[in-house]
Amino acid sequence: MALQHTIKKSVSLTGTGLHTGVSAQVTLHPAPENYGIRFVRADLEGKPEIPADIDYVVDLARGTTIGKDDVKVYTIEHMMSCFAGLEIDNCRVEVNAQEIPLMDGSAMPYVKLVQSAGIVEQSAEREFINIDEPLMYVKGDIALGAFPLDKLRVTLGIDYNYPALGAQWTTMFSLKDYVTDFASARTFCFLSEIQTLREKGLIKGGTLDSALVVQDVELTDERAEYLTKLFDNKVPVKSGKNGFLNDTELRYWNEPCRHKALDLIGDLYLLGKPINVHILASRTGHAANIEMAKTIREYVKKRAKKRVAESIQLDYEDIMKILPHRYPFLFIDKVTSIIPGKEIVATKNVSFNDNFFQGHFPGNPVMPGVLQIEAIAQAAGIMGLYKKGDDQAPDGKVLFMGIDNARFRGIVRPGDVLRIEVKMLQFRRGTGKFVGKCYVGDKLVCEAEGLALFEANKKAEPAREVELAKS
Repeated sequence: MALQHTIKKSVSLTGTGLHTGVSAQVTLHPAPENYGIRFVRADLEGKPEIPADIDYVVDLARGTTIGKDDVKVYTIEHMMSCFAGLEIDNCRVEVNAQEIPLMDGSAMPYVKLVQSAGIVEQSAEREFINIDEPLMYVKGDIALGAFPLDKLRVTLGIDYNYPALGAQWTTMFSLKDYVTDFASARTFCFLSEIQTLREKGLIKGGTLDSALVVQDVELTDERAEYLTKLFDNKVPVKSGKNGFLNDTELRYWNEPCRHKALDLIGDLYLLGKPINVHILASRTGHAANIEMAKTIREYVKKRAKKRVAESIQLDYEDIMKILPHRYPFLFIDKVTSIIPGKEIVATKNVSFNDNFFQGHFPGNPVMPGVLQIEAIAQAAGIMGLYKKGDDQAPDGKVLFMGIDNARFRGIVRPGDVLRIEVKMLQFRRGTGKFVGKCYVGDKLVCEAEGLALFEANKKAEPAREVELAKS
């Protein structure tokens, strides 16, 4: 089971915003479980908060900007990418200006900041976003696809028809590769656009050292002199033999492509939870990234509604038609939701009158952990034996063949309602591998994996009616 993470202590850095040119201090603070990532404008009265979520994205022109009411925070993508790459679930980000500092144009300064604070594991479980079918977003020559996978993987390509870039592809096979292979990739721009942007009062905080500048047009002596003055460059601007202004040395041969992947990872983390998908992307940018995230969220919402509509509830009598267990060894009182053969949610009302409390610490009654495991096994049995629309009979069989990775994480006492959630991981030839978790409220108290052979009841064939011929 993956648990949530936050940082160990508060840490700060100071830098300049790319677009505003305003100096800003960013301070990261530890945050409690299920807090998420929130950006706080510490320079404003009341310190208004903005959740890091796609529902609060208000501008994507030259970066990812979130806002609430009239309050905004610009250029959050590199910091969000850092949080995604380091698996930080909960953090309070205070900034005393309206833009997150650009630093060197990559996510590495924020990675080092988080690492200097330390990362601590929390007790709440990480909740992942999963999909069951491919999803697509296509607009012109921009395309993104999301495909089911058990972790985050990104395959991304760019092609701008410039010799210095050419066609580039990169793949991040898992987040384990993020820090070493992607976090230090810097943003890039084109020589043909930076002069116009600067003259329009944009990229006020940009320097010729904070991004890779692709030399897509000729750099005349006059233009070089003008750019040197325009950007207050201490060193004269010169043409690069490697296709990048000032012969900037690349950190990776395909650094621009890797930076696009870095941005994509940060934008997708605005879903508010880590995601398990394989993203295939071509010529993407912030706007397309957010549209893909919206597509994923809408799919998850529709799937949840469909599951609620298709789910089945079972009462105590229904349960006894499926399982052969009886008092005092039946530990499922109700099934609140079941998708046959796939997943089940069941409950047990833990009562002081339960017979096991007579001998299990009568003065301080605690439900035995092995009985919680048994409740998981019984819920799995119902999930595996139930046949929608069929008459149930208590002669179905479940042969449990193994229990793995059992962990006990909390205490269950009389008066608690034990919620048992079981999902089938794999099913083949009547043998199913499943994972089960028990909760009291939102607190995980027990978990285990199991392997079982499910044999549903066989209905007797109806007797044949034989009509005797009249003699």
